[in-house]
Amino acid sequence: MSLRTRIAPTPSGFLHPGNGASFVLAWVVARATKGRVLLRIDDLDRARFRMEYLEDIFFTLDWLGLDYDEGPASPQDFLDRFSQSLRTDTYHEALRQLAEQGVLYACDCSRRHIREQSVGSLYSGFCRQRKLYLDTPHTAWRIRLPDDCEVAFSEWKQDVPVSLNLPACMGDFVLRQKDGSPAYQIASLCDDLLWHINFIVRGQDLLPSTGAQMFLAQQLGYEDFQKATFFHHALLTDDSGEKLSKSAGSTALKSWREAGKSPDDVWRQAAQWLGLEYREETPMEMAAMLSSGAKIKAHFL
Repeated sequence: MSLRTRIAPTPSGFLHPGNGASFVLAWVVARATKGRVLLRIDDLDRARFRMEYLEDIFFTLDWLGLDYDEGPASPQDFLDRFSQSLRTDTYHEALRQLAEQGVLYACDCSRRHIREQSVGSLYSGFCRQRKLYLDTPHTAWRIRLPDDCEVAFSEWKQDVPVSLNLPACMGDFVLRQKDGSPAYQIASLCDDLLWHINFIVRGQDLLPSTGAQMFLAQQLGYEDFQKATFFHHALLTDDSGEKLSKSAGSTALKSWREAGKSPDDVWRQAAQWLGLEYREETPMEMAAMLSSGAKIKAHFL
């Protein structure tokens, strides 16, 4: 089985070291197995989209020394041929199939109401029994999760599948926004299916998203996605212990590039996540080191 992975940044802020190390990790595994790398830019969030953030993605990949086999050659090429806005029909078709199965329900709850009614940080399911029509204006579409919904998936470097209780970590999550636009979970799943992605690198904070997309793949019969392998790496934090977020400050890779800083620290972090002893190797040299590992060859070659 040939490995196919993706680098999937969002143009909603300047990329930070955690983003960069995640990209390097995915790239190194792909090159170590003679796999293929897709650049997939997720631009569904048009409210936060900025052209400078889109351009930053290409500058950052060049600075990190990462190439790719499929995807846009430039910001304009992305807008012309690869933007998620060009694939909304695909996302809506998946939503239609789920609606026909009767597993979606309409929700008109405001953010304030959700906060007041939530169980912990999860949606309480307030609209489950209200039976609003799906075509009710200004409603989101949520998926009704079975109470005992357990999903499992293959995690790289682990001998047994990871199992998640989806209601406990996600609740009835949104698949279509109140403005009618598809939500992240359905779009990401459809895109991974479209490009036949079978190795997905994410931070540990996205474990629930992996569970959500695996559940959707089961409902939609997307067998290829159900066979995918995942790698959920640790998160980088700032000085206060908070997860790094996109910014224009000192933690942005843009600031590092403009200061003439080497990407060595980003490469070092990726090597650590991969379990490699780092001695200032480039990503290509790391790929050569990793390719000697029997386990990765057995899984992907």
